[in-house]
Amino acid sequence: SLPNSLCIVHFLISFSPSRNEDLKEMLESNKESLKLEAMKRVVGLIAKGKNASELFPAVVKNVASKNIELKKLVYVYLVRYAEEQQDLALLSISTFQRALKDPNQLIRASALRVLSSIRVPIIVPIMMLAIKEAASDMSPYVRKTSAHAIQKLYSLDQDQKELLIEVIEKLLKDKSTLVAGSVVMAFEEVCPDRIDLIHKNYRKLCNLLVDVEEWGQVVIISMLTRYARTQFTSPWKEDGVFDEHNERAFYESDEEKTRDETEAKPYMMDPDHRLLLRNTKPLLQSRNTAVVMSVAQLYWHLAPKNEVSIVTKSLVRLLRSHREVQYIVLQNIATMSIQRKGMFEPYMKSFYVRSTDATHIKSLKLEILTSLANEANISTILREFQTYVKSQDKQFAAGTIQAIGRCATNISEVTDTCLNGLVLLLSNRDETVVAESVVVIRKLLQIQPTQHSDIIKHMAKLFDNITVPMARASILWLMGEYCERVPKIAPDVLRKMAKSFTSEEDIVKLQIVNLAAKLYLTNSKQTKLLTQYILNLGKYDQNYDIRDRTRFIRQLIVPNDKNGALSKYAHRILLAPKPAPVLESAYKDRDRYQLGTLSHTINTKASGYLELSDWPAVAPDQSVRNVEVIEPVKEWAPSLGKTGKSKPAKSSDDKFYSDSGEEEEEEEKGSGSSSSEDGSIQSILSVRLHILQNERVCPESGSDAESHVQKNSSQSSEESDKSSSQSEKSSSESDSEKKERKTKTPLQKKTVKPTAKDGYHTIMEHTFSYSHWSTLCVSLFTQLCPLSLAFPLQLSGPAFVPEKSHDLLHRMTGKGLSAQYQFPRQPCLYQPTMVSVQISLTNTTDHPLEQIHIGDRSPTGLNIHCFNTIECLEPEASVTVFIGIDFNDSTQAANFQLCTKEDHFSVSIQPAIGELLLPITMTELDFRKLLGMNESSATITMAAENMTSQPISRPVATVANLGMVPSSQDNVHRFAGKTASSGAVVLVTVELRESSTALITINTEKSVMGSMLLRDLKLALAQT
Repeated sequence: SLPNSLCIVHFLISFSPSRNEDLKEMLESNKESLKLEAMKRVVGLIAKGKNASELFPAVVKNVASKNIELKKLVYVYLVRYAEEQQDLALLSISTFQRALKDPNQLIRASALRVLSSIRVPIIVPIMMLAIKEAASDMSPYVRKTSAHAIQKLYSLDQDQKELLIEVIEKLLKDKSTLVAGSVVMAFEEVCPDRIDLIHKNYRKLCNLLVDVEEWGQVVIISMLTRYARTQFTSPWKEDGVFDEHNERAFYESDEEKTRDETEAKPYMMDPDHRLLLRNTKPLLQSRNTAVVMSVAQLYWHLAPKNEVSIVTKSLVRLLRSHREVQYIVLQNIATMSIQRKGMFEPYMKSFYVRSTDATHIKSLKLEILTSLANEANISTILREFQTYVKSQDKQFAAGTIQAIGRCATNISEVTDTCLNGLVLLLSNRDETVVAESVVVIRKLLQIQPTQHSDIIKHMAKLFDNITVPMARASILWLMGEYCERVPKIAPDVLRKMAKSFTSEEDIVKLQIVNLAAKLYLTNSKQTKLLTQYILNLGKYDQNYDIRDRTRFIRQLIVPNDKNGALSKYAHRILLAPKPAPVLESAYKDRDRYQLGTLSHTINTKASGYLELSDWPAVAPDQSVRNVEVIEPVKEWAPSLGKTGKSKPAKSSDDKFYSDSGEEEEEEEKGSGSSSSEDGSIQSILSVRLHILQNERVCPESGSDAESHVQKNSSQSSEESDKSSSQSEKSSSESDSEKKERKTKTPLQKKTVKPTAKDGYHTIMEHTFSYSHWSTLCVSLFTQLCPLSLAFPLQLSGPAFVPEKSHDLLHRMTGKGLSAQYQFPRQPCLYQPTMVSVQISLTNTTDHPLEQIHIGDRSPTGLNIHCFNTIECLEPEASVTVFIGIDFNDSTQAANFQLCTKEDHFSVSIQPAIGELLLPITMTELDFRKLLGMNESSATITMAAENMTSQPISRPVATVANLGMVPSSQDNVHRFAGKTASSGAVVLVTVELRESSTALITINTEKSVMGSMLLRDLKLALAQT
């Protein structure tokens, strides 16, 4: 016909050489638009399954194009055909190697991705070198791609395993949240047994978990679950399960009881074990169902039994998802509900079957309801089952009858009720329901055969109406097994079966032969001829199983000279008591597999499945997870000799999850250089703080302040050149000077009242003394704390320092002691990862306050560098002190106690997200290179007063401690900073658009921080 001929012509044209020639011409043209259009068509052909391999030479020529969109399409094509045309693919290797050095991180990552996708063994060394270089790239996106390439290279050449493990070990130390999930996936693929690589990175992974991408969270949680099972002892020992079954003798002696109590050691959870449970708990609120399921399986396998119920509500919430998600979640709940019914019993209604549920979902809900059944709720569940039996879904109705049978077996109080209900179902019109009822009744009757002979008689009456072979076979088995209880009915049933033997199914024929043999042994007078007739029919049956069974039965029950010895035991063989069947859940043994895995889903060990190890009897050494914190302050500080003071703040600044006692002992055993370095840092800090306090109390002129700073700096340099005895002398002199200053300072604070210009001001307004202090602080911090080589960035001074202070302790609450705090936005000299906080303490009472210091802190392990104890604060006097707090890049409040000699006051410092940043300087080119991290953006309507460059910088700098980046575009403003704790780069771009709108874009590895900072910037810049 004409339409068919047109289709054939179109088909031939679409694959004609001329069409490919057109594409070649477009790919070889000088216009980027034509090349881009041609590549779109080529990729479209590939998507439809068409062969476009002959275009390979023309496509490869465009791999060096500067158009990023064109390059991406070329990469897609090369990944598809590089393995088929290895010779031509090798021609583009040099181009990819050059692209690995491209300034754009997207180009570098794409080149590595394509290079690792070329399955050519000859370029394995080149791939290995590219992966090593990418693992040290300054962009976390490229390092993430290198982690992906590790898996591809390992699948291509497993001989590279040792070299790849070195790269994995390096990437595991990466602090970027972009890299964490990918490198752990590479670890699981290449060397999942190398647990030693995780020791030093365990706590870091736990802390980064909340900021990692969702699929990375799944991989990390799975790996940490296996890790925890090898490193911690079982937390299930302390639950009351053991005490419930521990019944002591009534007259047990007190000595034995005392001895048992001394032998039993209480379980103490490892802090790292608790860290894992605490950091994964918030992920139960994740929008990704796989993450929630991963946390649920972690709690199931690792948490104490009284804490596992935390995951219940989150799992029930997932039942509102798609049916594919429901299936996996219900499978895991089915496994959980067998061991711990109490977890899901309050949510029993969530497992009621809906008419819209698929059959496999219905079956799983039915399984869970059966597992949750107990004496209290069985009546409700049976009423629900009555509705399910009437379902049009035959498979589901049959499953319901099986569930009723399990309930009758597990709960003896309802066995009779369930049996009577199943007998009523024998009159159902549906053959499937009747057949399943017969099978279940047969299993129940085996449990209590003596009490239910009437049911057997009733089933015999219905036998003629039942046509399902399995049901007929079950009734015949019951007749033969309990033929002595129905001596009149069983022979008549056998007579009917003899008539229809040839037309029955094979399974029914086998039970007819069994019934005849059992009646021959118990009632041979009535059934001898019938038995011989049936055995003769079976002897010539077409099925060889029936023929073999017939010959065996004949030789067993009919005595003759050859088999007389065996026929003596015929009664014991055929009529031996059978054990009652056990009705168990199909999910009883699935707990041998880790929840949430493919092996658990298919109930078979899948390829690549890693089994969970048993809990160790004795916990391995936990010190392997301690990370040595190399403080750059000690490494770079100039030696100023020893001071007469003790080690600064060592007793109050406990390190996170480390044994403080051991560390102190090691430090005491160390060389004297470390103590001298501590003294050096303390001397520097005292000089700098002395300058600041003098400037705040007694403002000097610019020249005086400058000379004062130079005098103090020269004095400190002179002290560094003196001998140890001279340094001790100078330190004693400085102590006397401090005592004099302590007595003079309160008088000055009374007479000099702070003006509106006192405090911290903007860079344009503050005095020279403050700017000089800022310069000294930043320069000192830069010298003492060199940044990571991956980010060669320099700190800059703050663009704006807010004057606003916050109440830390009200004078009424503090019994006369008043405290306020503010963030001076300066690098903390005590420790690079800390945020500097300025606290002003005022005594509003009429009596001195003694021994003001910082006490206990919360949460446990919070790293705070405390100020030195203030021995005495006179009435109406004030003092300014500085502390350092490591907020760990979180806005969680730092809670601690501000103590005096007599009282303890609980206080809290809540940081804004912008105060956790340090400003950095970089060029516009470096700024563009770092783009590509996790991105958060929003379009807002700007306030009229914020539409120029100067007003935009001010609200941004007010919200966040960021440095300005030069921009070649008037409508684009860029700001850069890094987090104080982890050093993660934060990039902010404000692009002004038409109609008073602006696009705010934030790029950072810390996705949570990025969204919080975006919210604050929107409030500051948007029109109110």
